[in-house]
Amino acid sequence: MTLPHLMLSGDKGYENMLPKKLVLFLIFYLINTRVECQKNGSRQSFLQSPLLDIMMQTMAPNYMPRNPADLFDSLRDSYPLPNGLTAPFSEYDYVIVGAGSAGSVLASRLSEDPSVTVLLLEAGKPEMLITDVPAIAPFFQRTEYSWPYFMEPQPGVCLGMRNQRCYWPRGRAVGGTSVINYMIYTRGRPEEWDRIAAAGNYGWSYREVLEYYKKSERADLPGLENSPYRGLKGEMNVEFVPFRTPLISTFLEAGRLLGYPTLDYNSPEQLGFGYLQATMKSGKRVSSAKAFLHNNKDRPNLHILPMSIVTKVLIDSKTKTATGVQYVRQRLRMEVKARREVILSAGPIASPQLLMLSGIGPKKHLSRHSIPLVQDLPVGRTLYDHITFPGLVFTLNVTNVSLIETRETTFSNVIRWIQFGDGPASTTGAAEGIGYIKTAVSDDPEPVPDIELISIGGSIVSDGGPGGSKAVRRGMMITNDIFDRAYGSIDATDTWTAFPMLLHPKSVGRLELRNNNPFSYPKMYGNYLTDRRDVATFIEAIRFIQALAETEPFRIFGARIHEAQYPACRGLIFDSDVYWECAVRTLSATLHHQIATCRMGPDTDPLAVVDPELRVHGVQRLRVVDSSVIPRTVSVHTNAPAIMIGEKAADMIKASWS
Repeated sequence: MTLPHLMLSGDKGYENMLPKKLVLFLIFYLINTRVECQKNGSRQSFLQSPLLDIMMQTMAPNYMPRNPADLFDSLRDSYPLPNGLTAPFSEYDYVIVGAGSAGSVLASRLSEDPSVTVLLLEAGKPEMLITDVPAIAPFFQRTEYSWPYFMEPQPGVCLGMRNQRCYWPRGRAVGGTSVINYMIYTRGRPEEWDRIAAAGNYGWSYREVLEYYKKSERADLPGLENSPYRGLKGEMNVEFVPFRTPLISTFLEAGRLLGYPTLDYNSPEQLGFGYLQATMKSGKRVSSAKAFLHNNKDRPNLHILPMSIVTKVLIDSKTKTATGVQYVRQRLRMEVKARREVILSAGPIASPQLLMLSGIGPKKHLSRHSIPLVQDLPVGRTLYDHITFPGLVFTLNVTNVSLIETRETTFSNVIRWIQFGDGPASTTGAAEGIGYIKTAVSDDPEPVPDIELISIGGSIVSDGGPGGSKAVRRGMMITNDIFDRAYGSIDATDTWTAFPMLLHPKSVGRLELRNNNPFSYPKMYGNYLTDRRDVATFIEAIRFIQALAETEPFRIFGARIHEAQYPACRGLIFDSDVYWECAVRTLSATLHHQIATCRMGPDTDPLAVVDPELRVHGVQRLRVVDSSVIPRTVSVHTNAPAIMIGEKAADMIKASWS
């Protein structure tokens, strides 16, 4: 569900419940959002609206936009330099690149020591009011808050996407991808972290990482108050989504009938289903920036510079020591020195790109782009991603049980969210529950799932119909023609689906530089479904979801599978294995969990880029601290692990300099 506009008819008496400025802002913002959606689909930024600017100046005569080209500049969070400084220092103890899920934590923890100085550089802008609304997460996949990355063309996947290319948006904001994600909080299974530790990554066992998960967490999860696995005093709020459709209880009951209990799916004891746990507070998004930077941005030793693009790590080629970074801010190229360390927290795409631009990467690859070699390392040689198939849709013969955008987008629901933090606007893009299953084709000897099910209070047709924003399908870059042929007959009707997430793909991708221009996006090769075992796992997941829909709880709603017609699958027998393989290859969608591009491992690991303390092999005073260091697939949405990595890295860095 998304909130593209407000329907005022029939909603009287609410105007006096909010400040006039906020009401008008919401109306004009969402009107402009709708215009943007209907214009050129390739645009990635908000519209400039002279009308809104006039309204703002009328309501606040002293209002002057800090950036006249930025429609919402006055409504964003701000990060002024402390103590009236007008320019950053030329040297800091720590220079951190990227204010995302990990970088925000790291900057907060390192600056706890008043004797050190910390500079946090971020390419994106601060977040604002609208990013707080959980329900419009799909919309932000194609705005100025995302890097519009595309995977390189790969035959046989993403056939239903624009130009048959998979879209890989990543967060471009203070807060990183935690500003645009679906806020799902997961940690991974004990066996997965223990395997990472057993491969020579000391300090990364489940027991050890659990303490850092708990350190960050402020859990408000009724029924789990006494759980030994939950943290209660951290900065990152974790709550159950406050609004639920009847479909989530149906999903959980069906899971129990098939042998999967309802439980805290982040507890280590067993696999099962549970209500979705999200990084939110009172129904509003909590990004990493909100949790770790907002209350600390006035520290005199913490300087945060948004809209600052780092182009190179400065490295002394003789000593192989990182000395600072080069960055571009306000169209000026600048340099800043680091007395202690440079730390890359730019994410699984930008961190490896920056390493290679700085001379750290595969020797032959860097030579091809005329980049002087500093250290020959397998940067970008390993890439895993979690993908899903969003096209398994079940129609329902009972109305008003699922979320439909045009039905829920009312002025009263917006007011309800602003005042009380609940209602349809508080749903995490309509995701309501999580289930972990181990399919019959899994070859894992331990109780590790190979599929995560994400129960949706609707489906990909919930954002359509006359007046619908179509934000979900557009966020995945599904073409109108493919979508309309497959789902046009059921658009904007009551439906249910569960997205199957492939947790442990056997297919391995890679990342390379496109050229030596730091403003060019790198080449990303997902290599989706190149291993036949991944196809078999998807088909098993689809069969399991069908079994869920055939249980009595779903039969009460008349759940019936929709026979989607994909052009690429014409002539195939519906519901055959070959049909489902074709369907998965048509709608292959990322869940934004790329990892391992700066893989962690001991120096005996030929694929390792950083050591278990996240120090770049062979280079002094340079670390990578983000999800790119996770060396193998884990049953997670990567936001919570990135925060954990930031927490753990902060302690390791402090210990190094104690």
